Amino acid sequence: MSRIVLGVSGGVAAYKAALLLRALTEAGHDVRVVPTPGALHFVGAATFEALSGNPVTTDVWSDVPEVAHVRIGQTADLVVVAPATADLLARAAAGRADDLLTATLLTAHCPVVFVPAMHTEMWLHPATQDNVATLRRRGSIVLPPAVGRLTGPDSGPGRLPEPGDVAALAAVVLEGGAAALPRDLAGRTVVISAGGTREPLDPVRYLGNRSSGRQGWALARVAAARGAEVVLVAANVEAPTPFGVRVVPVETAEQLRTAVLTEAQAADVVVMSAAVADFRPAGVAATKLKKGSAAEPSAVELVRNPDVLAELVGERRPGQLVIGFAAETGDADGDVLTHARAKLARKGCDLLVVNDVSAGQVFGRPDNAVVVLAADGAVTEVPRGSKDAVAAGIWTAVAARLGGPGEA
Repeated sequence: MSRIVLGVSGGVAAYKAALLLRALTEAGHDVRVVPTPGALHFVGAATFEALSGNPVTTDVWSDVPEVAHVRIGQTADLVVVAPATADLLARAAAGRADDLLTATLLTAHCPVVFVPAMHTEMWLHPATQDNVATLRRRGSIVLPPAVGRLTGPDSGPGRLPEPGDVAALAAVVLEGGAAALPRDLAGRTVVISAGGTREPLDPVRYLGNRSSGRQGWALARVAAARGAEVVLVAANVEAPTPFGVRVVPVETAEQLRTAVLTEAQAADVVVMSAAVADFRPAGVAATKLKKGSAAEPSAVELVRNPDVLAELVGERRPGQLVIGFAAETGDADGDVLTHARAKLARKGCDLLVVNDVSAGQVFGRPDNAVVVLAADGAVTEVPRGSKDAVAAGIWTAVAARLGGPGEA
């Protein structure tokens, strides 16, 4: 059981902190909520106490014999501040200790994650950006805010990411430390395909596959957290859009091909994690094919879909990295890595992420383990963990080949 401090500052997005608290406690963590006085104008202490099972206070004068303003930070495995308002970021950057939360930040030896939420003008203000840069330089993780509806009619960057995204990234930091979310993709544009294509047979039926899109979603979420501009070409995935990510929805392999080739023109990295159907029906019936009717086919003729990964490799720009995925099983002709190495040589991509999908080890599961094969023969094993932790390991392998550090 990990000990997490959830700091909550005084913004309207504080209501989402209750949902984040529930997600963290349901994952088995011991969570102590430390709000600012302003936060309690939005969510009462009783709510945080009921959901966490721990006492809630805002000042350094409560529990004096326990020296709470020192002990809470000293004993934490992770501190997450969500929402982190412009005022809280400023006070943290200045090293203030005028309430229990800022005092806790000064005594924490563990990774600290700030999740900003404020109006767009406040986020973009040079003072806020300087404070963010200061906190990052000192080793804290400051996630980019989401883009979307703010208070009133306003919309733009400054929205608090959804609690599920924050909880997933918190798990990444718990597993890998602050080094799991460096800013090594800042200034980069990445395109990721995710999910599984569907090839229609008639208005009701289609040929599909078992891909859930979870690994692609994790790749997008972690890439955004590490500073990248992310485009996610999503094939039939029903899940909330990760924060900081632009989604291009598609259904078929042909639609995916068009979208990926278009978006790849401006990308530094293209990741083909989608499960793209190798074949599609030669024709699509205009009406449902009913059993026993004259239109019922005795067989379905299939035609081969284009090889999108091969096209990406053939059209890649100088310096662009193309990463493929391989879902493999061993057989009489070789083990998983034997088949994967053959695919890497055949496709010509820079890296190939290999999944052993024997016995249902990957599809629909919350965890994964992969091996990253490089065209130059390098092998990187990413151990089993959450799909976001695996995504972090994949991006570390990719960033090492981008030819320069990301921007702060």
